[in-house]
Amino acid sequence: MNKLKRIEILSRLRAANPKPTTELEYSSPFELLIAVLLSAQATDVGVNKATKHLFPVARTPQAMLDLGVDGVKHYVKTIGLFNTKAENIIKTCRILVEQHAGEVPENREALEALPGVGRKTANVVLNTAFGWPTIAVDTHIFRVSNRTKLAVGKNVDEVEHKLLKVVPNEFKLDVHHWLILHGRYTCVARKPKCGSCIIEDLCEFKDKTD
Repeated sequence: MNKLKRIEILSRLRAANPKPTTELEYSSPFELLIAVLLSAQATDVGVNKATKHLFPVARTPQAMLDLGVDGVKHYVKTIGLFNTKAENIIKTCRILVEQHAGEVPENREALEALPGVGRKTANVVLNTAFGWPTIAVDTHIFRVSNRTKLAVGKNVDEVEHKLLKVVPNEFKLDVHHWLILHGRYTCVARKPKCGSCIIEDLCEFKDKTD
């Protein structure tokens, strides 16, 4: 895919959604971090249902610590892998209190040192909470990038590296939200909705549907 086509794709996605953001509901960097931790192998809708009740009683790392593992489990038991996630949340909150004065660090290395936080989660927090031009490649972005040929790669790291290389700076802050939403609602896994896709004529996917 050439540069002009990439720019046109990103321009159309921006025109359709000028201020995209995550569908996770949060009101602080800490709440975003917890929501992203819970979202692994879960839907944003499912996470929001749980955090709607969790966050009012635990808006800070110390308040979450006070709940304890069992207390957190009570609120997140509807989410997959909730036992492990609850334990990671408590461990993470302890580190935030003891090492970061109860604040979420605006630092990749410090974020990735938190239990349950990998590169993707750190990218989401840095991008969405702090405005860094990072690109968190999830299953939707991986699929859309490869299907359209916007950025082809064999794994998420390759796709992230390629996107960071080929996406112009003016689009970097928002591109991961555009691609996630496009993959979630239009370029879906089983049968993409090519007929209603705003970039269908630019997409280089061979097996397009009606």
